[in-house]
Amino acid sequence: MSVLPPTGQLIPVDAPFSAAQESWLAGFIAGIAAAGTATAPSTPTTTVDVLYGTQTGNAEFLADQLVAGATARGLGGRARALDDVTPEELAGMSHVLVVTSTYGEGEMPDNAGLFWDAVQASTVPRLEGLQYAVLGLGDTSYDEFCQAAKLLDTRFEQLGAVRVHDRVDCDVDFEDPAALWTAAVLDRIAAETGAAGPAGATGATATTGTTAAGGAGSTRASRPGSEWTKRNPYPARLVENRLLSDPRSAKEIRHYEFDLGDSGITYAAGDALAVVPVNDDSLVDHLLEHLGATGDEVFDGRSVRDLLRTDREVRAPSKDLIADLVQRSPASELAAVVAHGDKQELDRWLWGRDVLDLLRDAGETAPGLDELLPFLRPLQARQYSISSSPLAHPDRIHLTVASVRYGDDHRKHSGVASTHLADRVQVGDEVGVYLQPNAAFGVPADGDAPLIMVGPGTGIAPFRGFLHERAASGATGRNWLFFGDQHRDTDFVYADELAALQAEGVLTRLDLAFSRDQAEKVYVQTRMREQSRELYAWLEDGATFTVCGDASRMAKDVEAALLDVIATERGRGADDAVDYLADLRRAKRYVRDVY
Repeated sequence: MSVLPPTGQLIPVDAPFSAAQESWLAGFIAGIAAAGTATAPSTPTTTVDVLYGTQTGNAEFLADQLVAGATARGLGGRARALDDVTPEELAGMSHVLVVTSTYGEGEMPDNAGLFWDAVQASTVPRLEGLQYAVLGLGDTSYDEFCQAAKLLDTRFEQLGAVRVHDRVDCDVDFEDPAALWTAAVLDRIAAETGAAGPAGATGATATTGTTAAGGAGSTRASRPGSEWTKRNPYPARLVENRLLSDPRSAKEIRHYEFDLGDSGITYAAGDALAVVPVNDDSLVDHLLEHLGATGDEVFDGRSVRDLLRTDREVRAPSKDLIADLVQRSPASELAAVVAHGDKQELDRWLWGRDVLDLLRDAGETAPGLDELLPFLRPLQARQYSISSSPLAHPDRIHLTVASVRYGDDHRKHSGVASTHLADRVQVGDEVGVYLQPNAAFGVPADGDAPLIMVGPGTGIAPFRGFLHERAASGATGRNWLFFGDQHRDTDFVYADELAALQAEGVLTRLDLAFSRDQAEKVYVQTRMREQSRELYAWLEDGATFTVCGDASRMAKDVEAALLDVIATERGRGADDAVDYLADLRRAKRYVRDVY
């Protein structure tokens, strides 16, 4: 059997890989090389359990990569959502790698909350026989950066587990640090356990998390078209852009359609599409003018104008920039707000202000061009819930997007991606996109099961896809949608489609809540409480309860209303309602796509 040449000969020096990617590839190739010298397949003696907590799918994607890397090194590997693991199962594991994002203000992601509650109990088993490491995914613009990972890391240590590698907390550009951590952790486990080469046909195979009852299906790593990423987005052609909301509305809601062409991208109802935006040229011009720059200056080998258009976040000021401005001008209004230590007060002060606003406020103390650029965060793709079904539209992806616009006659502001699509991309133009699978959020696998959907505003997006999916698949389960916005006359998007779906018998019930059409505001949670008895009857009949939309207020209010419904109809108190809802979570019958 031939033996592969040394790793260095397989990865050319001019290959377009980062150091982190080369490190991961080196481990993978080493495993294959070891397999080439093996005389017989071997069964891994060590299994690495990869447990993930995810809100948008990134942690699950990395978990799949960890399993593949473990297998390449001759280790067994399996990936599971944190909520799918009991403390007793955890205590029986030997090597655990945790990959988790952080949701909201330092909270566990939706598929990790029950696990966190369980391991905090006083009766939880000790973990002295377990070796572990934690990888956190987060965003440094939030105060509670990677808090979920920090909490789990500390709790494992408190329970007696041995840390095999230090925790790494990744910012939004997580790929390189995650790849380095993956290679280091797996190499160490493989070396300490004596693993040599990949598992053979009789050995353990790489397994990924099982598809949830409400899940979309295959993992991102296994889907065709998954080579398209934020570093290599697919240039999709925009083929439709139409206004959904009435021109008289206070909101601007638009429907977009992208042609998938020859991308090979296959999506599922419930997935998201990431759109790579370009900053508004006029904003870039104003910023350059304020800085006294032409834009032809060079920074990191790029013209400054190109860098500001495509690579740097110029809307939301970074925490580092805010800290620098406070240090430069300690008597400023911004410094006074920061000194109070009240995050909500700072958020209110910053609302509507972008980088240019802060530089203008700082006056002569503001940083110059060379000082400013390192403080600007990388420009990130914006993710939108897909509002179509691949069964109905296999070659297109639909999005339902609210154009963000605010300001006054003195200065107009607008959302980065939403107005890039609305104003600066013409039908026929190409836009960089890539798929963001969400295996935990989708239509029930059982087509006969009832489905309850709560999606006010643009939260209706995935549920339009769900309804099209149920219609195209011939699913017989009942479907109930709670939808609302401000005014029925101007904000009832997809009204004709929903009426047609009702007439066809696909949409069984439609409860509407238009908050400003009467003196007393009415929201979707109001309608839920009004329909308490029937809503609970649907749950008892096996319905999956799904929510999409704003995480900071709507999702919390909907959950509070759902707990009220359960407590009222069961008549056993608030604690029983919490336990009932926890059972729904475990059964993947309470799932959310919130942001």
